[in-house]
Amino acid sequence: MRYTNPILSGFYPDPSVCEAGGKFYLACSSFQYFPGVPLFESTDLVNWRQIGHALTRKSQVMLEKVRSSGGVFAPTLRFHDGRFYMVTNNNSTQENFYIYTDDIYGEWSEAVTVDQGGIDPSLLFDGEHAYFISNGQDEQGINCVMQCEIDITTGNKLTPSKPIWNGSGGRYLESPHMYHIDDFYYLVAAEGGTEYGHMVTYARADNPWGPFTDYPHNPVLTNRNKAPNIIQGIGHGDLIRNSRGDWFILTLGFRQIHEWQPYHHLGREVYLTPVSFHEDGWFTAGADGTTDASYEIAGDFTQEQKKIYTFDNTPWDMDWVYLRHPHMENYRKEPYSLTLRGTDITLDDADSPTFLGIRQKEFNMTVSVDVNLLTSTDNDNRSDSDNPISPATVQNCEAGLTLYMDELQHYDIFVTKSPDGYQAALKLNIGGIRHTQASIPLPDGQARLSVEADSLEYHFYLLSGENFASKTKLGTGYTKYLSSEVAGGFTGTMIGLYAVGACEAEFTEFTCTYHE
Repeated sequence: MRYTNPILSGFYPDPSVCEAGGKFYLACSSFQYFPGVPLFESTDLVNWRQIGHALTRKSQVMLEKVRSSGGVFAPTLRFHDGRFYMVTNNNSTQENFYIYTDDIYGEWSEAVTVDQGGIDPSLLFDGEHAYFISNGQDEQGINCVMQCEIDITTGNKLTPSKPIWNGSGGRYLESPHMYHIDDFYYLVAAEGGTEYGHMVTYARADNPWGPFTDYPHNPVLTNRNKAPNIIQGIGHGDLIRNSRGDWFILTLGFRQIHEWQPYHHLGREVYLTPVSFHEDGWFTAGADGTTDASYEIAGDFTQEQKKIYTFDNTPWDMDWVYLRHPHMENYRKEPYSLTLRGTDITLDDADSPTFLGIRQKEFNMTVSVDVNLLTSTDNDNRSDSDNPISPATVQNCEAGLTLYMDELQHYDIFVTKSPDGYQAALKLNIGGIRHTQASIPLPDGQARLSVEADSLEYHFYLLSGENFASKTKLGTGYTKYLSSEVAGGFTGTMIGLYAVGACEAEFTEFTCTYHE
């Protein structure tokens, strides 16, 4: 069958994969979003179904007021002796830790800290040994891969941390994973930075402590010079073998918005590339050391692609996430509706505004939602004792839909209430500039908000009046201003529903449709 990359689209970076019981399991980075580390299941490595998150409790990870693209970096998912382990780094606290579970569909343990620095930690189980691996620096301050042996029951180090490989010469050595395959220990890493110079490199040794010999033709996989050049940033790979004995590497990558516009705003996604091991023990990836848009592989299955997302078919505890640790008293989730209560925390703050978001997965989409805004004076059931509101926000209450990259870059279409009455407005936030592009009076606090998007532009519309028959364009925002090239960081655009100020807002009829 032929599959198309990416196999998991939208903001799902730093994939790590393992096999257990004939199925495959995948984990990805989550940074400042909560719950953290989304988990997926597959039987064929192409079709993935989300089954939960690993970090579901505040006690497991500190996310209070962490900066955007801080928080949870680069998980590694492994299965050993009937137990799943997820090891990761909280980059905001500089802590490497792991959690574990015997039931991947259930709750995970509290965090077990490992006293080794660096980021992108990984685990290798080899017989009775558990090796903890991360990137770091040696005694001379040179970037390297560090390793120690740990007691997996306690996280205590059994050996000192030791530098085992300095990479192939590329900058930003990261994402180390080690595998014991046949006669060799393979150490796979990323170099070049998780942008346009990204690449997968590797070395091998006769034992896990080395010395490691570089693959003679590094990098083994990169799209840094590939044309046509829509797929870029390939790197951060994890090897896996399917039930047929065929090898693959899962990597992150991204799609730039146009052949001649090197920007990407959907985030880093998951790509699957075939791998071939050769008689000399070295392996190659792809047909020519690059990742293609599609591959023909053995197997009798069809790639499924979900095109429509609604409140009804996107479970609240799977697809939707909060910014940092949420204040749950401000959320009421029903099967077909969402009610949000605003606070004085806004989308411009590195904090936890009332926000619930879902990842934008493709360039071409139409998303709409009905909003019914109730200010504090409209809602007699609300009291300040429930959730105190700054007096300044009473004149600045709003609720709507945001296309959110971070607190400095987001496009908001919303309903607001001021002394002059209700209005619908569009606000574009780029860097430190906050520009209200349009504002239209409304008879009440009800409206349908809609966004139509392609790879280059977002178009914002207000639908109002009887049966929302009146359609008014509020403005346009360029996708490139929500890109990593402009905003920086490691996340991707989220489709968020939010409320700010002394208000409650009911959201209904949410629909996000992706087009060819």
